[in-house]
Amino acid sequence: MQPLLEVRHLSKSFSAAGNRPGGGRRYLRAVNDISFDLYPGETLGLVGESGCGKSTTARLLLRLLDADAGTVHYQGHELLQLSPAQMRPLRRDLQMIFQDPYSSLNPRMKVGEILAEPFIIHKLAPPAEIRGEVKKLLATVGLSDAHQERYPHEFSGGQRQRIGIARALAVKPRLIVADEPVSALDLSIQAQILNLLQDIQEEFGLTYLFIAHDLSVIEHISDRVAVMYLGQIVELAPAAELYRHPRHPYSEALLAAVPRPDPTLRRPHPPLAGEIASPLAPPSGCPFHPRCPYARPLCHETAPLLVEQSPGHFAACHFSNEVGQFPSSARG
Repeated sequence: MQPLLEVRHLSKSFSAAGNRPGGGRRYLRAVNDISFDLYPGETLGLVGESGCGKSTTARLLLRLLDADAGTVHYQGHELLQLSPAQMRPLRRDLQMIFQDPYSSLNPRMKVGEILAEPFIIHKLAPPAEIRGEVKKLLATVGLSDAHQERYPHEFSGGQRQRIGIARALAVKPRLIVADEPVSALDLSIQAQILNLLQDIQEEFGLTYLFIAHDLSVIEHISDRVAVMYLGQIVELAPAAELYRHPRHPYSEALLAAVPRPDPTLRRPHPPLAGEIASPLAPPSGCPFHPRCPYARPLCHETAPLLVEQSPGHFAACHFSNEVGQFPSSARG
């Protein structure tokens, strides 16, 4: 199957306040040379701690930010080389659901006006038919026609996120980037929104890039999972395979930290030393080595490549075959 989206060597740095000791600007490497494919109809989960570059990646893919380097191929188009005018018709295919379901909606517009905008901008329906199209959208996400006359502040968080989903669906996209769409919601509402996203994916044949820091959410919705650390993808695998047999120490630590209701099912927890390194001054070699229980001198000196360890399972670790053994002798 041909990928819907092909990302190669994508990178982005931001100029930081202050200068380096001895002169020169400081730069924060938010996304550092990442590559992956996204296939039609699948959900690729992108997971990692806050600040690892997930949201920056999402904005780079949709040209909400300009990348420093890399390519993003979609349907024969190299998105990063297109002008704003060339990019505009493709934005119908590439939509985003934002994390905050309140700040992403215009508080001065009624919901009917918010959902009518995509039809007006892209000329998708005659003016006389737009209200009927908005009614269909609201029904798709579990809201009623009466909600068209209300303002965003009159809705709960879960209802506002449903409106955000409806807005993304209005232009009949092929790919939706969902940037932590349930992180601001209560657990019971999270489940409703996840089920809704799965239902509309099946109904409309959508492809998702689903970003989250909660591994239980990622497990529920994803076909494959990419794990990010300090702006890099350190593991990429089918979801079931990654949760059963992680091949990178960071993935292993994330899974071990997931709360479990049954204490008898507690995973052995590999010890992690210290805090996440600053992207302003990433460590040499493997970016994870200062915290890794498997680290050896090689890890300090040489950055591992993202290599296929088994069919479809990629990991960037010199000692991926040892992950799960927690050997005390492996400390460097």
